[in-house]
Amino acid sequence: MQEKVKPKKHLGQHFLTDENIAKKIADTLVGKNYKDILEIGPGMGVLTKYLLENGNYKTSVIEIDRESVAYLKENYKDLKNRIFESNFLKTDIQELFSKKQFAIIGNFPYNISTQIVFKTLENKDYIPELSGMFQKEVAERIAEKKGSKKYGILSVLTQAFYDVEYLFTVPPSVFNPPPKVESGVIRLTRKKNFILPVEEKFFFKVVKTAFNQRRKMLRKSLQSFQLSSELKQSEFFTKRPEQLSVDEFIYLTKLLIP
Repeated sequence: MQEKVKPKKHLGQHFLTDENIAKKIADTLVGKNYKDILEIGPGMGVLTKYLLENGNYKTSVIEIDRESVAYLKENYKDLKNRIFESNFLKTDIQELFSKKQFAIIGNFPYNISTQIVFKTLENKDYIPELSGMFQKEVAERIAEKKGSKKYGILSVLTQAFYDVEYLFTVPPSVFNPPPKVESGVIRLTRKKNFILPVEEKFFFKVVKTAFNQRRKMLRKSLQSFQLSSELKQSEFFTKRPEQLSVDEFIYLTKLLIP
């Protein structure tokens, strides 16, 4: 019998030890428009086993840690050939499911959680839902609405394509080893109409440029877009980026199209 896996600091591993919370996370998936689930970083499978119990889904896992992969192969025979030993961030995840729709779930390593969200956005055509555990501060940033210091690039870009719900907070005590911060579980549900009415790369550029100088008014932070004197003088451009909703950022992008 494979011995338990020791968490590795360089992989940002904090293994969830509370079965009730694991089941609660597994139950956060709504399950519309897909049959496949990809769990990122399953470790010893505390969440995996509850996903496998749900007959509505076909669960696959992706894990970079060889020791964890060996443990999963020995203890979760139901996974069969659905254990991918790979780095999620470097994997063509569309090909894993033959370009079918699939959901993402996981107790995400803190050190790559933001990159997981950005990779989800890149593959949004195939990912109708993501549910998972993040460092609480990151979870709040993703879910935050305009008008807050936590509201920023990650908030706007995620909410342009997904509805975000902050579901619940998880204390450090239920992990081995306990992290130094609280965790937060959120769910991303892709919008029915997630196609932007503006060019996506340009939209991303506008949002990132605006927040790079978040304390300044838009007329100052967006100078590189060669603003007309008319735009500079408009009241809209006296706002700061955290005052703009996603829809207002789309409107702003339209104003800046060359």
